[in-house]
Amino acid sequence: MNEIFSIKNKVAIITGASGVLGGSLAKSFIEAGAKIVALGRNQETLDARVQELADLGGDAFAVEANVMNIESLEGASKKILDKFGKIDILLNIAGGNIPSATLSPDQSFFDLKMEAWNEVTDLNINGTVYPSYVFGKIMAEQGSGSIVNISSMAAYSAITRVAGYSAAKSAITNFTQWLASDVALKFGDKIRVNAVAPGFFIGDQNRAILLNSDGSLTDRSKKVIAKTPMQRFGEVEELNGVVQFLCSDAASFITGALLPVDGGFSAFSGV
Repeated sequence: MNEIFSIKNKVAIITGASGVLGGSLAKSFIEAGAKIVALGRNQETLDARVQELADLGGDAFAVEANVMNIESLEGASKKILDKFGKIDILLNIAGGNIPSATLSPDQSFFDLKMEAWNEVTDLNINGTVYPSYVFGKIMAEQGSGSIVNISSMAAYSAITRVAGYSAAKSAITNFTQWLASDVALKFGDKIRVNAVAPGFFIGDQNRAILLNSDGSLTDRSKKVIAKTPMQRFGEVEELNGVVQFLCSDAASFITGALLPVDGGFSAFSGV
């Protein structure tokens, strides 16, 4: 492999590592030779993930921490530095929508419970900002590092029924640009912050919205496919390559970018 794309021996923290997307990225990064820190709130599921990674012959470490708690993350930071001595990569994967923050087709914004709004925005905004604050400080002290955040198609244009998630992911795009500029200006060009914007992938969080109980497409899914030039949903593994690229030296002059991985959804007017 061309070494410019290599992430071998880099220490990568993956929040939400026990989830589908985080797990896929963890396996991909292990296979590329990175050292993985699986970070999440449930030690048992983290240990299971780390065992899977160890079975692949990789070096992985589980750290229980809450991405919405600064003190918890600072404790995790100490454990990671004690073990590996550095932090090269932060993948902010923890996040997603929650059922209570999803409006049904016959509901309006005024039916949304503000508790659900607070929960989904806190998870998706602070769940990225706080790890960036704690682990990004280590990168600033080192003078190098790469942070990759997860945005959404909702950051390009409004998506019905998910107001809180849409607002939060739009905020992540803006925060990515802001932080990328701030760290580059104050700590040098070796610290980069970027985001990927996944298109439509069927996962546990959105399965009921996109698929009927018999596996057929819902009306919402049909609208998505109609606006996706590739005429299909994405596979979670299709995010691995672009994230690895952003963390490698091949992307050394890329910061503050939002890269869509969407089958053309964001480029197509539907006309």
